[in-house]
Amino acid sequence: MCQSVDVNFSTGITKNKNFSIFPLNRSFIRKSYQDLRKSESRFWPVQKEGRFLSLFTVVTFPNGGCAGASGDNGTCMAARECSSRGGSANGYCANGFGLCCVFMTSCGSTSSENGTYFVNSGYPSPYDGTGSCELTINKSHSTVCQIRLDFDRFVIAGPEKTNNVCNRDQFIVSGGNPVPAICGMNQGSHMYIDAGIGTTNPVKLTFVAGGTSFERIWKVKVTQIPCDTIYKADEGCLQYYTGVSGQLRSFNYDPTSGLQLSNQDYGICIRMERNFCGIQYTACPDTVNNRSRSFTLSGNSNGPVNSMIGSGVGPNNCANDWLLIPCAANVGRIQPAQALCTDRICGGTFSADLSMQSSSVLSTVKPFRLWFHTDNIEAPVDVDNRGFCLNYVQQPCTNNVI
Repeated sequence: MCQSVDVNFSTGITKNKNFSIFPLNRSFIRKSYQDLRKSESRFWPVQKEGRFLSLFTVVTFPNGGCAGASGDNGTCMAARECSSRGGSANGYCANGFGLCCVFMTSCGSTSSENGTYFVNSGYPSPYDGTGSCELTINKSHSTVCQIRLDFDRFVIAGPEKTNNVCNRDQFIVSGGNPVPAICGMNQGSHMYIDAGIGTTNPVKLTFVAGGTSFERIWKVKVTQIPCDTIYKADEGCLQYYTGVSGQLRSFNYDPTSGLQLSNQDYGICIRMERNFCGIQYTACPDTVNNRSRSFTLSGNSNGPVNSMIGSGVGPNNCANDWLLIPCAANVGRIQPAQALCTDRICGGTFSADLSMQSSSVLSTVKPFRLWFHTDNIEAPVDVDNRGFCLNYVQQPCTNNVI
């Protein structure tokens, strides 16, 4: 879609197609007018001093993405259209001919705008109250297949400390694929939601605040993804990462005070980049605790806990809380036959072997996909588990171990 405006080069005033008027940068307009007169002077009649030529032309620009003055993402459009669609002007775009229109909404709203920000009441101030806050998302177009949620800000009350259940505050997604409820600190995380077929499948985002006083703040960016784009997530992936390297974290992970959430069950996918055939995972450095807690899924994390592993055959030591990495093997070890693969890793040390020593873990199963699962019981065996934080690096096909 393109936006058109009529430009009066002598006055520096523009009119859009709906005849709304807004000022432009006069120095830009004056220079364009003077350059145009100079280049076309042989066709223009000689004018006496003090007179001006009223010249109009039509300027078109696409309604594409833009960066607002505040740093938020928006859509480039004319002022009248931005206002009529419920957006707010946040800087200029299209060389000053358009406005960067940012859509920000809060409780009880319905939106079909791509790039909408869902914020708490009173944002950017925190919200300290109880009740629910809901946004209904309608598709902007029937070709939309997925909705990506980016948690630019996300701090709500965390889980209770016995079984790590989100029974006080919750973030709930309904209307798409099954999504586990989450709580706590999730800034920087994301989710992909299946938007279904057609235009009659709204997705609802709900923050539930309960219990005692707590300063909650959230800002969730909603991006609608068409079916035919290369950045659409694979089916069954709640989280989807791209790039040769990156970082994966469970929801509410924090080395200081975060707790692994109960009742989690979802897929994490990494797009396999060209000329890469394997992927290596390493526990994130922990600069806070004396002993690393960047991978603590089961056991009492207040003391050393060895890694535990499980597979599709034989005894399974990871029956309750686990991270599945298909055919995982410590770096430097020969990849096992698929029938003997280690898949599930748990415990308090990241390793594909039974060990107290953390190790980098390699998988060559394609596509690159992990699965994270927790049950609804922690106590009395599992104490202060943080979840996981892993750095990943894709391995080239020329690597000798692949």
